[in-house]
Amino acid sequence: MKNSIKLIAICYLLAGVGASFAQQSLPPVLQNVVQLSATGSVEVPQDMLSIAMSTTRDGSDASVVQSQLKSALDAALVEAKKVALPGQLELRTGNFSLYPRYGRDGKPIGWQGTAELILEGRDFARISGAAGKIQTLTVSHVSFNLSREQRTQVEGAAQSMAIERFKARAGDIARSFGFTGYSLREVNVSANDQGYSPRPRMMAMEAKAVSDAPVPVEAGKTAVLVTVSGSVQLK
Repeated sequence: MKNSIKLIAICYLLAGVGASFAQQSLPPVLQNVVQLSATGSVEVPQDMLSIAMSTTRDGSDASVVQSQLKSALDAALVEAKKVALPGQLELRTGNFSLYPRYGRDGKPIGWQGTAELILEGRDFARISGAAGKIQTLTVSHVSFNLSREQRTQVEGAAQSMAIERFKARAGDIARSFGFTGYSLREVNVSANDQGYSPRPRMMAMEAKAVSDAPVPVEAGKTAVLVTVSGSVQLK
């Protein structure tokens, strides 16, 4: 009987300790905490141009097709390197692939391949002029973007704007609820841009030059957005 009483007492003691430990491990209930966000936006002209030029060859002999692609790419590189300039017009080769073509019966009937050269930089006139002089490749894609330096500078301005708006909004909310101020609990900062460029005034098949006229291009603008979000403790 005494042993039974002792066992019951121990069980109650352990239950009490467990309940106390559970209460201590529970996170405190948050009060007067507000989640909010603010954005900053700066619009700037796009200062980087990228023109992708490519060609496709096909034939029954894989080595012949590959040789034709190499010759077309080599000729384009020779022409473009005449006016290449670091930061203003830089060159890099893109996709270079060779794959079999199949007939209706599933058997290979020949080979087809693609070679690509990309011209990019800040000097739009130099890049479009070089693209116009290349006779062995055609323009397949034109895109605009921001340079790293421009993006860093613009993001800094947009971030400062977003932070000031976040602070002002947090202060307004605190006063609206009858508090004198707030303290920052956590914050997240994210950036992205929304570009809008005019459609290049050409079709890919029309871009194959019959003269050395520059390829017509026109840049648009980009709105760089920075969002600051997080939570504040009203006090």
